[in-house]
Amino acid sequence: MDNLPKNNITKMSRKKVLTENSTKGLNVIKHVSGKFVNKGYYGIVIPDSKEIRRDIIIYPDDINGAENGDKIFCEILNPGDIDYQFSDLKGRIINVFGKAGIPDVEVQSVMAKYGLTKVFPNAVLNEVKNIVEQFDLEGRVDLREKLIFTIDPFDAKDFDDAISLESDKNGNYVVGVHIADVSFFVRKNSALDNEAFRRGTSVYLVDQVVPMLPEIISNDLCSLKPGVDRLTFSVFITLNEKCEIIDFKFSKSVINSKYRFTYEEVQQILDSGKGVHEETLRQMYNISKALTDDRINSESLDFDSKEIKFELDSKGKVKEIKIKPRLDSMRMIEEFMLLANKCATLYVSNRQRETNMRLPFIYRVHDDPDPDKISELNKFIVQFGYNLNISASKPGKKKLRKLLQLIKGKPEEYIINDLAIRSMAKAVYHEKNTGHYGLGFDDYTHFTSPIRRYPDLVVHRLLAYYLSEKPTQMHRDIVYNLKTVKEICIHSSNREQNAIAAEREIIKIKQIEYMKNKIGGEYEAVISGIIDRGLFVEIIDILVEGLIRFKDIEGDYFIYDEKNHYAYGRKTKKIYRAGDVVNVKLISVNIETRKLEFMLV
Repeated sequence: MDNLPKNNITKMSRKKVLTENSTKGLNVIKHVSGKFVNKGYYGIVIPDSKEIRRDIIIYPDDINGAENGDKIFCEILNPGDIDYQFSDLKGRIINVFGKAGIPDVEVQSVMAKYGLTKVFPNAVLNEVKNIVEQFDLEGRVDLREKLIFTIDPFDAKDFDDAISLESDKNGNYVVGVHIADVSFFVRKNSALDNEAFRRGTSVYLVDQVVPMLPEIISNDLCSLKPGVDRLTFSVFITLNEKCEIIDFKFSKSVINSKYRFTYEEVQQILDSGKGVHEETLRQMYNISKALTDDRINSESLDFDSKEIKFELDSKGKVKEIKIKPRLDSMRMIEEFMLLANKCATLYVSNRQRETNMRLPFIYRVHDDPDPDKISELNKFIVQFGYNLNISASKPGKKKLRKLLQLIKGKPEEYIINDLAIRSMAKAVYHEKNTGHYGLGFDDYTHFTSPIRRYPDLVVHRLLAYYLSEKPTQMHRDIVYNLKTVKEICIHSSNREQNAIAAEREIIKIKQIEYMKNKIGGEYEAVISGIIDRGLFVEIIDILVEGLIRFKDIEGDYFIYDEKNHYAYGRKTKKIYRAGDVVNVKLISVNIETRKLEFMLV
């Protein structure tokens, strides 16, 4: 992919969604989603994006059947005039989704806004038709008789990782992590590869997935389903009795998974001490626990953030919202994936030292946090009796780790965790290895999810090349230069942020859809933030957030004291702080604006 395709890609810049030519770097907004308003002879589009603070004029020939109040997707005909306040913006409606405010319509609009489609180009589909389920086993380690299995969510359809555990002749543990060999089927510079690059990542939107690869690849040929032979890229990691890495080896392989576990099944086996492969699972868990403890006790930050899951009915409507449990079985798999990712980078670092050359590679890096943000965090936590005792010039990682330990189980844990996470830099892909602050790793990459992340696919190709003693023509074809790797890193980081923004917006829509028939309902909530207009509150059981306006608090006039991080009543001197638990009533819901409003009860 040294000649990157000159297609339009979507780039995230803060909250801005920018469509740019990937080889020119033009930060020009060319398309927006919004609401169409009929003005008689002409119409206007009110953009959803806050980056465009004026309406877009649509003349009759460009209305394309849109009706008043429709949610639409619009091309801006004169994007160069966006920054010129006195120039009219003109547009052409491309898609009409339906009436604004209808949940399914809003979801379609969000997908268009972020450039997400489940439909693949014809060139990709034609290429996929010619992919045959044929296995070239030459040069592969045959692991089909080994006890290897997968552990995934109960509703997973693509199984891209499997694990195994053995002991060597010296009594050391040998952890096997076996990843689907996507690079065997997706060849560099093919139409399939170019489309995977363009998409960058699979996107998970509550009730649907926008995949990076067509389903025949992700859910079939590369899915490590039980009882079928599958091509894999394996790493065997040798650990001593203290679970310290003493050796590791990468190899192309073929496996036949012996079992498909769910997280819940494994957790039940661990809790009860009974079940299929209980002894192996128990050993795996003990190893993962030792790895976790060592990581947390050294340099890793242990953020305990909460996530929600939606239970849907047969029509895709939200029946219930729950907080996802953090099972030990999940942590076990996460720890083994961290181990594999770390070893992939260690291998490349070792090869660079051996060859005295800088080898092109994709690293997952996480910079030190901005000292000013850590200083703000410190000011905030003082009200709860904590103090990082740091200067503005030093991030103070050990004290930050200590803080995360101190707040565990406390009422303020979630609020402080959330603010601490927002104080961190964003993890990104980079061509230079600068380490991972949050994990405390000097060497880290993404190797374990090539079905759903493009950087992992490139990492597989590069590792295969660096592992080959006598490179074949196929190996030579996958070489990337440093310039191309840098472009892939930038693009993949942008696509990741684009996916995160889309996922969050869809989650908000689904939450509001769930709450729309619950006006008047009362809930226990925690104050999650304060602004000059009111209190942000989050319902504790379902993590749904909304605003209590100060003007809706009866009997007093409340003022936000930004310096001291609280709101106080002018008459009563009543104080509200982030982290306080309050009882609230839902008073309004607006899917279009993505807003809920509450009042105190």
